[in-house]
Amino acid sequence: LWMNVNETLTLRPTTVIHFFCLCLSSVVLIGDSGVGKSNLLSRFTRNEFNLESKSTIGVEFATRSIQVDGKTVKAQIWDTAGQERYRAITSAYYRGAVGALLVYDIAKHLTYENVERWLKELRDHADSNIVIMLVGNKSDLRHLRAVPTDEARAFAEKNGLSFLETSALDSTNVETAFQTILTEIYRIVSQKQMSERQESDMSPSNNVVNIQVQPTENKPKMQCCQNI
Repeated sequence: LWMNVNETLTLRPTTVIHFFCLCLSSVVLIGDSGVGKSNLLSRFTRNEFNLESKSTIGVEFATRSIQVDGKTVKAQIWDTAGQERYRAITSAYYRGAVGALLVYDIAKHLTYENVERWLKELRDHADSNIVIMLVGNKSDLRHLRAVPTDEARAFAEKNGLSFLETSALDSTNVETAFQTILTEIYRIVSQKQMSERQESDMSPSNNVVNIQVQPTENKPKMQCCQNI
C-alpha cells in the first residue's frame, strides 16, 4: 500500500518545495477457505461478485485508490489462500502488512472458531502495530446464521480488533470495512511521521549554537618593580 498526493504546483525561482509522500505496505485478507475473501476484494476493487469463484491459489492482489482526509490513497490489497498447504507462502506476506481483514463466514461456525488460530499466526509473523479488523462475511445469509453478532463483537473487543459484518454479495458494509481500516492506517502512519519529524527538529544537532571565541592576545608582561 502506498499513498500519493496529487497537487498542482507553481514553481518560481528560489522556491523550495517540500513533497509529502506517505508510503505504506500492503493490507492482507486472511481466513479459512470459502469465507468470501476473494469476492470481498473484487467487490471493493471492481464492484464485481462471482458466485462461481474458485479458491485462491497462493496469493493474489488488486489495487484501488480512495480519498482519506483529502488525500488520494492507493491501496494494494493481498488476498491469501486459506488452505493449509499454502500457509508457508501466505505467512510471508504478513511481515510487510500494515493492515489485515480477518474474515469468517457467519453461516459456518467452524470458520469463526478458527479465527483465534489465524489471529495468533498473524501476530506471530506481522508487525506488532498492524491494524486488524474482524469481518463476519455473508451477512445476507441471515436465515443460516451460526455466529451471533454479539459473540463476535465481544471477541473483537477482547482482542483489540475493530469489527464489522459484511456481504460481498449485496455490497453491505464492504466499502465501509476497507475505508475504515485504510483510514486508520493512514492516520497512524501520518502521526508517526509527524512525531518523527518533530523529534528530528528537536534533536540536539539541530539546536547547537556556534560560539566563536577570540584567540587570546600575547601581551608583554608588566614588571611590578623597576630599578631607577
